[in-house]
Amino acid sequence: MSLRPSERAELRRNTFKPSVDLDAQRRRRRRSAVDIRKSSRDSALQISRRPAGGEAALRALAWHPSPPVPETRSGRIPPQLEEALVSGDSSVQMAAVREFRKLLSTENPPIEEVVSSGLVPGFIQLLHKEDCPELQFEVERLLTTIAFGIVEETIAVPIFVELLSSPSEDVREQVVLALGILASNTIICRDVVLPHGALFPVLHQLSGHAKLSMLQKASWALANIFHGLSEISLVHVKSALPILRQLIHSEDDEVLSNACRALSYLSDGSVDNIQAVIEAGAGPQLVELLSHSSHSVLVPVLRVIGNMVSRDDVQIQCIIDHQALPYLLNFMTTNQNKGIKHEVCRIISNIMAGNKEQIQSVIDGNMVGPLVHLMQTAEFGVRYEAACAIANAACGGTHGQIKYLVSQGCIKAFCDLLSYSDTSMLMVCLEGLDNILKVGEAEKSPWGCNVNTYAQMIEDNGWLDKIENLQNHDNSWIVEMAACLLETYWSKEDIAMLMPWEDPLLGLAEDPPGDCDFG
Repeated sequence: MSLRPSERAELRRNTFKPSVDLDAQRRRRRRSAVDIRKSSRDSALQISRRPAGGEAALRALAWHPSPPVPETRSGRIPPQLEEALVSGDSSVQMAAVREFRKLLSTENPPIEEVVSSGLVPGFIQLLHKEDCPELQFEVERLLTTIAFGIVEETIAVPIFVELLSSPSEDVREQVVLALGILASNTIICRDVVLPHGALFPVLHQLSGHAKLSMLQKASWALANIFHGLSEISLVHVKSALPILRQLIHSEDDEVLSNACRALSYLSDGSVDNIQAVIEAGAGPQLVELLSHSSHSVLVPVLRVIGNMVSRDDVQIQCIIDHQALPYLLNFMTTNQNKGIKHEVCRIISNIMAGNKEQIQSVIDGNMVGPLVHLMQTAEFGVRYEAACAIANAACGGTHGQIKYLVSQGCIKAFCDLLSYSDTSMLMVCLEGLDNILKVGEAEKSPWGCNVNTYAQMIEDNGWLDKIENLQNHDNSWIVEMAACLLETYWSKEDIAMLMPWEDPLLGLAEDPPGDCDFG
């Protein structure tokens, strides 16, 4: 048997949990969302930092089939190879280095044994033989293999940096590959590469008339050097920007991808770093690259733009002024790649967190409907970012803008997502609903229909049960937020819903002005 409205309201009040400050919860959710987004971006980019992420790097690491390698005896490096390294004869040393390379190209290479045998310093000494560039080149390839296998081995970095000024382009090309591999392995290695002054010599390889293979390797190394640094100084940012601004005009997809990846790391930081990227004039070309056909280029471009709209309203306006919104709408409605849609919704979410004029730009761009559609149909990550975008608009928008969000179906979309158990998703949806319900509350009129129409919509469609059920959620924040909504917008519904036969006094009152439909 169904409860009367007054009984239902009383039951609901008896089950209320303590209320919570939704504004404080919103601030916590935003901090949490930033951490989640950064973590997901780092995971997605991890694969591109390895040599396998670039075809040129793969080709450089691969060598042609060779004769059978010498057998190790009792797990030791063949003594004749160790002796050949110190023979003083360049041709003998060259042969020994090649044999070591063959040895380390086997299925289970004895890299640890080579390092523990103390041979690495001997290899590094051979790098000083400037009269034999071919030997230097072979040693660099060998050390690159060792660096790829032993991430802690950074003893060769100072010598590598010196060799970046070698007259041999083959030597320099192998050096930037080795430095890129070192920088891609761990944060420790990355923190060794930059302090040894590798940045400026690597940048120098990208200037002038470098051949394509050098541009590919050096841009890849540069992106790896910048990746994961907790703070990139403005000096480093400004020194790299002129080169990167040139590289984002490249016709090679690999160079474009690497350059945009480097820009995404440089702009994933302070407002000053983002401003430096904008002042360098990179914005128009980045927006132009949104028409590029390669996924490997589009993803880092979207990440740079996402960073550029994440901090400051003035910076957000720069991207809007460069006419990025039509491209973003096109991605939402036509592109089937969920990674692309995720990045696009993240950008729009950041724009919707801007001022009212910027929210209106998104509305005028007919982007709200597609966002609501993605909230209802896309995979979880895209749904979350789309929900963040609508919630941000509901938080900072005008009453008219929030009414427009409602007209596009956002209340149903938020309520449907309350079936998820994910805490971050639930917080976003509850906050979005709270801001919409505030508008409904503000527009109640004692001279008209004194009802929160949005609260009434939620109840009439049976969505209120979803909010009530969240009082049993495992997370205390969600429990308190749900209870706060119920207490704020529905605790007095019995007054609004009473019929004359339920309250004799109500029958004596004058009919309220206006046309109220209590259903």
